[in-house]
Amino acid sequence: MANQEICIHTFDNGLTLIVEPMADVQSAAFSMLLPAGSVYDPTGKNGTAAILSDLAVRGAGDRDSKQLSSDLDNLGLQRSEGVGGGHVTFSGATLATRLPDALRIYGDVVRRPHLDAGQFEAARMGVEQTLTSLIDEPRQRLFQELRRRCYDAPWGRPSEGTLDELPSISVEDVQQQYKSGFRPNGMILGIAGNVDANEIQTLVGEMFGDWEQQPVPEITVVPADRRHQHIEHDSTQTHIGIACDSVPYKHERYYDAWAAVSVLSGGMSSRLFTEVREKRGLCYAISANLNSLPNEARVICYAGSMTDRAQETLDVTMAEFRRLPNGIAGEELERCKARAKSALVMQQESTSARSSAMARDWFHLGRITSLSEVRDRIEALETGTVLDFLESHPFKNYTVLTIGPTALDVT
Repeated sequence: MANQEICIHTFDNGLTLIVEPMADVQSAAFSMLLPAGSVYDPTGKNGTAAILSDLAVRGAGDRDSKQLSSDLDNLGLQRSEGVGGGHVTFSGATLATRLPDALRIYGDVVRRPHLDAGQFEAARMGVEQTLTSLIDEPRQRLFQELRRRCYDAPWGRPSEGTLDELPSISVEDVQQQYKSGFRPNGMILGIAGNVDANEIQTLVGEMFGDWEQQPVPEITVVPADRRHQHIEHDSTQTHIGIACDSVPYKHERYYDAWAAVSVLSGGMSSRLFTEVREKRGLCYAISANLNSLPNEARVICYAGSMTDRAQETLDVTMAEFRRLPNGIAGEELERCKARAKSALVMQQESTSARSSAMARDWFHLGRITSLSEVRDRIEALETGTVLDFLESHPFKNYTVLTIGPTALDVT
């Protein structure tokens, strides 16, 4: 697929626009990152950003909530709103010819949302229902609680909010978060598809060029309590979470870290799946992923087991982590590389995946990695370099969290 050169433009007010024209597709997609994520939630009011991401699309400009949704649906826009640690994100994909109209509507969402007090309770209830559903989903609750324990606050704060703090949030809190977080300085807009970069830059300049910068809110960091902990839950199952330190996405050895984690958990032939589930039948689910913040990262591992096999599941899983530096077979690494290259092909064909990847790259790296660069980095991986990485950057500072009827021993 022949792509034109990626175009990057930072406006005087700090907004960064990234456009990758893709001449061989008919669609176009955008990923819009606003620096108003959960790390900026006021103390004691975790969930403010989550409510804001919902409330912002309940009417904007001269459209009420119903008209806004109708106009976006008429454009055939596949859209989503979400909140993460650093950002509130709006994204969408449609036919390339309809992208300008979609962007104009989101210009209203970003700069002229109603944030109507009459819609506030419905938005808050939506967040509450999402959080309530986690109570019945121990696996999701485990991920949420493990992040809270392995990352310093506010970076470990649940992006969806918490049930105990949700009632204290007012519409005024949400409006204030909008004022401080929906700002051009720190905003990133990634666009990929069959578009003309110059035309898009002109349009975005008309929409956002006169938008004034706002001060960047300060963040107070509170160290995490990384002790091994247990949450009691009456069940026949035990959910096990393991977190340990690694290197972030911007680190020069990131791809070595990625490869190491992929050997552990990169498909049904990976070590954790083979050793813990297939050979021993200890668990019904197991996985590990490399999770990155701007300046730090964790390997996050999950295992779900019947309670009577939970202790052995934890022991064997920890043993697999510890024996990884002892050696990696060439075929193990080659399987990881093959999966990664297949994923690159699919990303190359997806405007949505590409627009979000570019926005993510700019946030983490301050530059864009081309698909060919990623492919070259993957191709260059060798077992020796990965093992050298594990020696110089060993997995360390383990945090173990379990949810189930009985606490486990961590050795």
